[in-house]
Amino acid sequence: MRAVVTRVKEASVEIEGKITGKIEKGFLVLLGIGPEDTEAETVKMAEKICNCRVFEDENGKMNLSLDQVGGALLVVSQFTLYADLKKRRPGFSHAAKPDIAIPLYEKFMDACRARGFAVEHGEFGADMQVASVNDGPVTLLFDSAEM
Repeated sequence: MRAVVTRVKEASVEIEGKITGKIEKGFLVLLGIGPEDTEAETVKMAEKICNCRVFEDENGKMNLSLDQVGGALLVVSQFTLYADLKKRRPGFSHAAKPDIAIPLYEKFMDACRARGFAVEHGEFGADMQVASVNDGPVTLLFDSAEM
């Protein structure tokens, strides 16, 4: 499982001209699921992201977590995080198929909600327009293979 997490002042996702998810301060999470990923990895990834301390404290140090700043998450499925880039045209055979990826995508969001966070989201497999106002910018790459 891979996630690109951006600290944002606001973010939204639009599908067919309609905003389906919108947050203020928090994390925009682009979440990619691999074919070997498990529920346990999904829960661990959610815990790691939700507890990440990248918001500034009163001294300007990145020391506060999402819950300490009252942040939310906007989660967008992103199979392209598993792209094979050996050729000029990316291949996507390394991404999990929907029958595996959709339940794990849902499990990730449920695990974040279980920690008390508001979670907005896109629609798995939809053509989405994602907008964000990055804060910092602070962007982190999480990979379950390295946790």
